[in-house]
Parts: sequence; C-alpha cells; structure tokens
Amino acid sequence: MKIPIYQVDAFTKNVFGGNPAAICLLPHWLDDNTLLNIAKENNLAETAYLVQKEDILEIRWFMPYAEIDLCGHATLASAYIIFNVIQPLLQEVTFSSKSGLLKAKRGSDKTITIDLPSRPPKKTPIPREVSDAFRTTPLEAFAARDLVLVFPSEQEIIDAAPQLEPLKDLPYLCTIITTKGTNVDFVSRVFDANGPNPEDPVTGSAHASLVPFWAERLQKTSLEAHQLSERGGILYCELVKDRVYLSGHCAHYLTGTITI
Repeated sequence: MKIPIYQVDAFTKNVFGGNPAAICLLPHWLDDNTLLNIAKENNLAETAYLVQKEDILEIRWFMPYAEIDLCGHATLASAYIIFNVIQPLLQEVTFSSKSGLLKAKRGSDKTITIDLPSRPPKKTPIPREVSDAFRTTPLEAFAARDLVLVFPSEQEIIDAAPQLEPLKDLPYLCTIITTKGTNVDFVSRVFDANGPNPEDPVTGSAHASLVPFWAERLQKTSLEAHQLSERGGILYCELVKDRVYLSGHCAHYLTGTITI
C-alpha cells in the first residue's frame, strides 16, 4: 500500500521554523496500530491522517506514543495541503474530529485560519512537582487538558530550563508556561514530559486555553501570541464566544510516499 505524505512547518513563513507536522492522505481508515507505527516512524510531534467522507474530511492526530483529541498545528498544516496541493480553488474546508467540526479558511494574506473549541482553564493549586521541575514557583496555576503556569516575566519564560521528570505523572497532556508579552499580547512555551520531543515548538491546541485565559485578563478578544521555542512561532488569535480562531502561515517542506 502506498500512502501520500507531506510535511509542513506550521505557524511560520519559513522552512525550519514553526512546528513540523506530517499529513497522510488515506483511502480509508487503517487499524490504529498501523497509524501509531507510522507516527512513530515519522517521529514528529504529530502526524495527521485524513479520510474524505462526502463533503467532510475526517481527521485524526497521532503523537508517536498515542492518539490525541485535538492538534492545532497539524490541522493548520492539513488545511495548507488541501488548499495548495489537493484542491487549489477551495476556500474553506471542514474537518470532522474527536473535538467536533473544525473549519479552516484561506486568508487573503496567505494565512490560514482554523477554529478550535475554547477550553478556558480553571484555577488550581500549584502542584509540588512544578516547583521541583522549574526550581522556582510560578505565580499561579490553571488547568484544562493542559496545565497552564503563569510566570512573572517574559525573560523567565525564555530562560526556563525545566527538568521534566517530575512532571511525568501529572494528569495533564502538556505543561504550558506563559506571561504577558513585551512586544505581543502574550508569550508561552509548551513542554511534554512524556513525549519524544520534550518541548513542542508551536502548539495550536494549547492556545485553545491560552486565548480565553489572556482574553479575560487583557480585556480584549483579538490577540497576537509568540511561542518562544527555539524554532518559534507566531499566532494571530481571536476569541468568538466558545471558539478560538488561530491564523498563521505554513511552509511546505516535504512531499513523498509511504510504502507499507
């Protein structure tokens, strides 16, 4: 069986920036073990799988060790391939996912906008493991699918070098550190203590919690965000009721074929 595969860097204009995602176009769903093994072989933060069902594309996202319920950057990358390779005249696409229907629209400035469900985090006690990992205690902690930690300054976000072992048993997918930005509305970094890549370069799904959090704090619904990883990424964000809209650029890195 031959499967078309693309690799796209999301939330960046340049190859080698943003967050890389693999996109695989399937004629039908394969068994989960095969999907997981392909993701392991790709060894990227996420591999997105697409299956066309009438007017909707079904989408699933696999990390190298598990399927996840929502992935923003791989959805943006999938929309990029649809708009630029598969159906160049298409202006909008709808994905059916474990997190409901997600729409992606082509922008006039070569951006793509995706909409995700808003996941406002709730205040929670700061876990002891956080202080062990970061060797300091953040100002506050909030939780949704991910743990959101608020730090005092952007420089502390840049300088953070956590030991991730203490975070492995926390009941969250990722640990997010964030603060108000110096030149943008807010900045963040995202760590995955259980994944093959300890720091995720640009995490769209994390912004499903960060955007409503900062929208409330800053009293504005349109925000610009930077994820301050080594590769870096820029996200243009908007909160509309219970949806988070993320806009960004993509860079097409690879086109190939998987043979299994």
